[in-house]
Amino acid sequence: MSSRCKFWLPKKKRFCAIPPIANSEFCGNHSKRSDDIWILCSIDPSHSVLESNLESHLKRCPLLKHKNSLSLQPFYRKGINGGGEEDDHEGVTSELKRMAVQSMTEPQLIKLIEKIKFVHDSVCKDILDSYIVPDACRSWIDRAIDCYRKIPFQEKHVIQQASILGNLEKLGALNSSSIGEQLHCNSSSADSPAVVEFGAGRGYLTQMLADCYGVSKVFLIERKSYKLKADRSLRQKESLILERLRIDIEDLNLNAIEALKGLPYLAIGKHLCGPATDMTIRCCVGEGAAKSSLRGLSIATCCHHLCQWKHYINKEFFLNLELTKDDFHAITWFTSWAVDADHSSDVADTNLDTVKDIGGGINMSARERAELGFMCKDIIDAGRLKWMREYGLESKLVKYVPSNISPENHLLLARR
Repeated sequence: MSSRCKFWLPKKKRFCAIPPIANSEFCGNHSKRSDDIWILCSIDPSHSVLESNLESHLKRCPLLKHKNSLSLQPFYRKGINGGGEEDDHEGVTSELKRMAVQSMTEPQLIKLIEKIKFVHDSVCKDILDSYIVPDACRSWIDRAIDCYRKIPFQEKHVIQQASILGNLEKLGALNSSSIGEQLHCNSSSADSPAVVEFGAGRGYLTQMLADCYGVSKVFLIERKSYKLKADRSLRQKESLILERLRIDIEDLNLNAIEALKGLPYLAIGKHLCGPATDMTIRCCVGEGAAKSSLRGLSIATCCHHLCQWKHYINKEFFLNLELTKDDFHAITWFTSWAVDADHSSDVADTNLDTVKDIGGGINMSARERAELGFMCKDIIDAGRLKWMREYGLESKLVKYVPSNISPENHLLLARR
């Protein structure tokens, strides 16, 4: 008999590791029963249960326990950063966006593409390249910090993290005075601002900031649970206070975090997917946010194809350009063409000659689709930039790494 269950786990791309039960190729969790079927949990669709066990499972589902506990926290406020009262509560899926674009007539599609190019020429002229590896982060790049060996190393991610922090330092929102102490993993600057990392994941961006600059308080905001987190290494710093809040950014009332009240803080985030960028900006800068405490903001935007009109921070920007809600969702769908391209070098230098029907009887080469996709990403982030400037922040939008490092290379920067 096999020592492992024969049930294939598609997400993990391996078989279940639990030993099988007697006279079966499967473990107790995955044994086939002729009178029962597996169905998705209605609370957390990331896992499934036997239909006969569903009722009892729903009473003890781990996610339900977490939601009940979270609702009692003072910093939880349902939908506070959602941005509006729209009818499409579930948002518009990528499939619906694609179908809407492909249902356009040729004149409609040509008109929209021409409008996108005109708007891009009008409002996206000052997006500069800003690839920075600050001196403070050189020790990470060279793997010189002893405690760094505990962290999984991927060069492209370290380069991105360094440039996110380097641009924040260049803007004047991050002090590099603690560079001389950076090789001491327990060092931290007593007068440094707190750090709030949004969409923190495993927390490696904050790990670099803490090692290379020195911070005293860290708040990691992430709705999912992760293994191999940087938390353990961060907690070894004697003078650093760390809090990890498992909460959706949409529901986070930053003013109600007791340990953050009255403190200057930096808001950082690497690859905040789709509407998470809008929610983060609204959380830090919008109505009710402690704007006076925000010292600086450095957010790498990502996954523009997931953006939703109901969450977007600057609807007026689009409307003033005579772009509708439907135009917005079409533009978000076009952005996927930017990341689908070959980024071994700049788009302008690649041989992208594959032609594809995009709908409305219009054919575009891969090069043309990629260029249009990048224009759409620029426009979406330009609206976000304009919104922050209107709220009195000194703000910039830059490309912080080359596209062959990551095609998701936009960085929103701001300081009070």
